[in-house]
Amino acid sequence: MATCLTTSGAQWIRDNLSGTTTSVTADYIGWGTGAGTAAKPDTTLFTEASEARTLAQRTLSGVDTIQWIGTITANGTKTITNAGNFTNVAAGSLVVHGDFTGIALNANDWIQFTINLQIT
Repeated sequence: MATCLTTSGAQWIRDNLSGTTTSVTADYIGWGTGAGTAAKPDTTLFTEASEARTLAQRTLSGVDTIQWIGTITANGTKTITNAGNFTNVAAGSLVVHGDFTGIALNANDWIQFTINLQIT
């Protein structure tokens, strides 16, 4: 199991700090199925599930952490194995990607994800 800031996530931070981009947030959480280990070069989830990405609640925690919390509800039976946050509801850059032991869901089951990005 791994969670990482992706290369595109590092570029997103750089662009926001440099003023190149100031209006793009990473407020959309998506989930996926399939096998793999999250890695820095990832640009997508393993296999993004059919549910729409959800708009997460973004907060600042302490002086160095951004936190996103979002809930996604299953539209059918599936096993969720990874999640991440994106800069757009339908495309956009994958900022943080994490994988985990599969969670079996039935229709209308849900998972609330909390993604923390700590800048140290």
